[in-house]
Amino acid sequence: MKPLQASSGDLNADRRADVAEMLLASGEPAQAAELLLGALELAPRWAAGWFRLGEMQEAAGLLDQAAQAWGMALKLDPADRLGAALKLQLIGKAPAAAAPPSAFVETLFDHYADSFEESLVGKLDYRLPDFLSQAIRKARPGRFRLAIDLGCGTGLMGERLRPFVDRLEGYDISAGMLRKAKAKGIYDLLAKADLQRFSHTGARADLVVAADVFIYLGALERIVGAVAGTLAEDGLFAFSLETLAGGDDFALLPSRRYAHSEAYARRVLCANGFAVLSLESVVIRHDRRDPVEGLAIVAGFPAASAGLSTQAPA
Repeated sequence: MKPLQASSGDLNADRRADVAEMLLASGEPAQAAELLLGALELAPRWAAGWFRLGEMQEAAGLLDQAAQAWGMALKLDPADRLGAALKLQLIGKAPAAAAPPSAFVETLFDHYADSFEESLVGKLDYRLPDFLSQAIRKARPGRFRLAIDLGCGTGLMGERLRPFVDRLEGYDISAGMLRKAKAKGIYDLLAKADLQRFSHTGARADLVVAADVFIYLGALERIVGAVAGTLAEDGLFAFSLETLAGGDDFALLPSRRYAHSEAYARRVLCANGFAVLSLESVVIRHDRRDPVEGLAIVAGFPAASAGLSTQAPA
């Protein structure tokens, strides 16, 4: 796959694109879009330019034109590293999909790997790893022989797990994130994996954790099934969701993340043999100073979990 061009490769087109960005920043999205369209006449195969044009046209309320621009971005970059398909879904110009393009998730986190922790912890007040680690310790005190950190990122969750885990494995779709995690020296194994297709071979784990991960998956049936096949009989499964109000199972948000309903999470867990041990409402992070509400859930298999305290509401 050829690299995604941040620049058009044409100096005059880039200059027009820069002015278009200034117009957008000054509150003139329609004029910005018109100027960027002129730049794309000089560089018609610039996928990132077409995607940005769609964003400017969307800001100007020109949704039909935005759809055309995002369609062109998809044609030039079928892997959809910029997430044009998600934009089309959000404006009602494409049917809802059960999952985002894997290339979009990979590109997103490769891009943010260097600044990820500073932004998430320092600016967005991200405390989910603390919430989940505390919930795990309440559900089952003691040590875990093998823990799997799904979507491990830079290792924020792994840092909380390491003190009570004998072996810690981390899996993530982003090579950039994995490099950051490796530098911390807390994982016994790190591997690149697309969680939409995740499977685990070898010894069964007695803890699987997915902190702030399922917001980039959409439908949960496959991944929860994979976790059920990975866990030992007395294993725990701890994860988080962004909370979806209303009757739908899950929905794509304007942030291009997915929110899930509590009822859907319970149903998918039950279908895979899990019982909910604890379920707590938490503020996962802040987004533009607004709290992002979510759920921290710990589940296990009923027979092994019979002796553990259940904190979930009836």
